[in-house]
Amino acid sequence: MRREPAIRVIIADDHHLVRQGIRALLEKAEDIEVVGEAEDGQEAVELVERLAPDVLVLDIAMPRLNGSQAVGRVRALGVATQVVVLSMYSEETLVRQALRNGAKGYLLKQSVAEELLLAVRAASQGEIYLSPAISGSVVAGFLTLQTDADGSKPHRRLTPREREVLQLISEGYTNKAIAQILKVSAKTVEKHRANLMAKLNVHNLAELVRAGIKHGLILIEE
Repeated sequence: MRREPAIRVIIADDHHLVRQGIRALLEKAEDIEVVGEAEDGQEAVELVERLAPDVLVLDIAMPRLNGSQAVGRVRALGVATQVVVLSMYSEETLVRQALRNGAKGYLLKQSVAEELLLAVRAASQGEIYLSPAISGSVVAGFLTLQTDADGSKPHRRLTPREREVLQLISEGYTNKAIAQILKVSAKTVEKHRANLMAKLNVHNLAELVRAGIKHGLILIEE
């Protein structure tokens, strides 16, 4: 009897012990193969581009690129990789953003042990899997959101690159450091920062970070 190819998975989490725990869970299954690990969002995107796994299991709160931003970058690559997001947070804003960016799964970390294999298998088939603890109102709200005009709220007008710059600003990176990470000029970063302040109607970096957190655009890991 011919055996189906294993589901190839990359794990992305900035905590080594968490990655090892996820790997141990996945490797118990005969139909799943872990092909790589990443410790931040940027590295996760680069690994996906290089290895083209079936599924990326991705923590939502990571440095350089947070999970939701990394999902958007993976989608932009045009690869067949599906993304399952892991999170400590069940807030509607975060779930909607992950789904809107293209995630196929959203799991709460406290229930990963029971649900991870189900979510990975569902995602590999292009199906959506959400932790049962996430209320149905989140999904209903997401479906409504899909029909809304994108410009109805200022924060929805941000470009993917502006969101990346905002995340890096919140982590304390200078313009020069952000330019090196994103492989652009410092002048380009300054322009993105000015655009962010104008779109979010703020006047300094502290207000910018607060606005990013308020609108669910950035995550500060506790």
